[in-house]
Amino acid sequence: MTGLLIHVVKKGDSIYSIARRYGQPMQKIITDNRLENPGRLVVGQTIVVMTDSIPHVVAAGESLYLIARNYETTVAAILGANPDIRDPAFIRAGQTITIPFPTPQLGTIEVNGYAFPNINRNTLRSTQAFLTYLSIFSYQVRPDGSLAPIPDQELVQTARQAQVAPMMVITNIKEGASFNSDLAHTILTDQTVQNNLLDNIERTLKEKQYAGLDVDFEYVYPNDRENYNEFLRKLAARLRPQGYILTTALAPKISGTQTGLLYQAHDYAAHGQIVDHVILMTYEWGYTYGPPQAVAPIDQVERVLRYAVSVIPSKKILMGMPNYGYDWTLPFVQGSAARSISNTEAVNLAARVGAEIQYDEKAQAPYFHYYDSNGREHVVWFDDARSIQARLQLVSKYNLGGVSYWTINRYFPQNWLVLQSMAQVKKVL
Repeated sequence: MTGLLIHVVKKGDSIYSIARRYGQPMQKIITDNRLENPGRLVVGQTIVVMTDSIPHVVAAGESLYLIARNYETTVAAILGANPDIRDPAFIRAGQTITIPFPTPQLGTIEVNGYAFPNINRNTLRSTQAFLTYLSIFSYQVRPDGSLAPIPDQELVQTARQAQVAPMMVITNIKEGASFNSDLAHTILTDQTVQNNLLDNIERTLKEKQYAGLDVDFEYVYPNDRENYNEFLRKLAARLRPQGYILTTALAPKISGTQTGLLYQAHDYAAHGQIVDHVILMTYEWGYTYGPPQAVAPIDQVERVLRYAVSVIPSKKILMGMPNYGYDWTLPFVQGSAARSISNTEAVNLAARVGAEIQYDEKAQAPYFHYYDSNGREHVVWFDDARSIQARLQLVSKYNLGGVSYWTINRYFPQNWLVLQSMAQVKKVL
């Protein structure tokens, strides 16, 4: 694991000045962050610098307090890195001291990445070093228990070559439509259909050389809650003796009595007992048809985690991490749709329109406003290195097993820089 520091761009900053300040080669900073236009930085943008510490030459009149404030660290941290400083009140001009940038450590964690079969192969190759599991989305179940085929063979083999465990994903997405409650009901209540599905799952796992199965059934009728649990028990009984991993994706609940079609049939305690991992879909507070806000505000994510760890073994939990943002047109009108935007695209957009990026401390998320060519105001919420680091620290705080990204189809370099600085990724193959 390599340490890192996160620099927030201020007026007048350039890659040259940032590189000089931290004693790092310009090209390394450009390459690490994959900056498409390094000559055009945005005020409020984050730049990740991969280093544990930097040297600082004390200027006349500087104190440890002023130096610490300038580098957004503490006097205690500086003293810890400079045991030769006997008296913190006495430092001299020209003296070189070490400024530490300790990165919070998570230890070894498991990392899942969802991917669509059309993922850019360079993006996949760049991401695989950071993954434990690659969940290929998705086999749609049919009302007769058969599975709609997907072109997954290349992804499975590529994953295995990189020691990434390929996971088969099944969903109750109706072909050509979306998640369907009636389809789930058929699967969960018709034993003939269900047995056919179990046979087809097992056959596909073997033929395609998958390492396990992820069940992502959403909008299941509340009355099918125990039927869903029983379906998972059957899957576990059939697959676990053969060494397959079993995972489920769960809606972000804050209590066992939470109402709503998305939540009620997802029995946290039962899933935590039956399966090997649960993926908590801790995102979509800000969503396509909803009012503007952060996609995964940290206070809301924590509410879900506090409940989850009270009923599920914490090491079985993979916290969901969104890999996207949204661009809303203002004023928000119910029924209007926000535009999905990648985190890299968000910064490039801010640069094009001359916006300054702000940071919401409560949500721990960046955002900015701009006006389009028609004079309409927009607000964009997305993720940067700060928000990624803040959410990853929850893994340690709640003793979680790891994280799961939706999706890895868009490459966000700063995410992987932050992750690799904080954690060792477990490989199970």
